[in-house]
Amino acid sequence: MQKTIDQTEYRRSKQIEYNKENNITPTALIKKYNNALIKEKLDIYDHEKRPDLKAAEEEAEYLTKPQMEKKVRQKRKEMESAAKELDFMQAARLRDEIKILQNKISELAR
Repeated sequence: MQKTIDQTEYRRSKQIEYNKENNITPTALIKKYNNALIKEKLDIYDHEKRPDLKAAEEEAEYLTKPQMEKKVRQKRKEMESAAKELDFMQAARLRDEIKILQNKISELAR
């Protein structure tokens, strides 16, 4: 235990010395309270974000090819904005939906 404490003190003294030499003032991190796991809990009953809760068939079932291509573009924009907001769970879900739509588009082309 003492060895760990000594190592921590050594590192702390090195960091303080470095900060003084480079005129760095340590500041606390300020983060948004935007935890993906908590956000998922809040969105449990949101049917837009939880497609598994929908009662009807898939939305792309009766769309035409141009409508599906438009949906792909919309979902790609949503995916990019979700990624910018660091909501990777949402971005991954949208990515999967885009793949499904693209597969349907390719099936229509055959």
